[in-house]
Amino acid sequence: MVAESLRQAFRRSWWALVIRGLLAIALGIFILVKPLESVAAFALVIAIWALVSGITEIMRSIDLRSVFSSWWLLLLAGLVSVGFGIAALCYYPSLSLAFAVTWVSLWLLLSGIIGITVALQEKRLDLPWGWTLTWGVVCLAASVAALVSPPTTLAAILGFMAGFAIVSGSALLVGAFRLKSLVEG
Repeated sequence: MVAESLRQAFRRSWWALVIRGLLAIALGIFILVKPLESVAAFALVIAIWALVSGITEIMRSIDLRSVFSSWWLLLLAGLVSVGFGIAALCYYPSLSLAFAVTWVSLWLLLSGIIGITVALQEKRLDLPWGWTLTWGVVCLAASVAALVSPPTTLAAILGFMAGFAIVSGSALLVGAFRLKSLVEG
């Protein structure tokens, strides 16, 4: 009975995977074909995300005020996010794009520091450590390169987004048609 219910549910909903897959592929292709428009949209998404996320965090902090003694930290985080969202909309697109470049640079910097730290620990434990150290150094160098060349960093971010969208969209399509054939077979 449960197996049949699952089959019916999959039969009715496999098309949702197809739509998501096609939209993801279309997004990836759009990013590759229209990079300038994609950068502008990316900047707008960052600003709106910060604004909506901040408002949600403020509402959550007020809701948790009676049970969470540090609720004011959530409120502060929400206010900072709303402030950034408003500023990013006012200084569109430069502030959002600067945020994206800074965020990627910090991520690479922290990854590099962690990689080097782990490599040193591996060396002390007589474990292979050369590739881990290499990864850490490459991440540190990439962090510096990301800060020095923001346009290249934005191009890389958009390239990764386009690649991810196309690959994930293709995977969704393959999964949808495999699911359909399994359910029908």
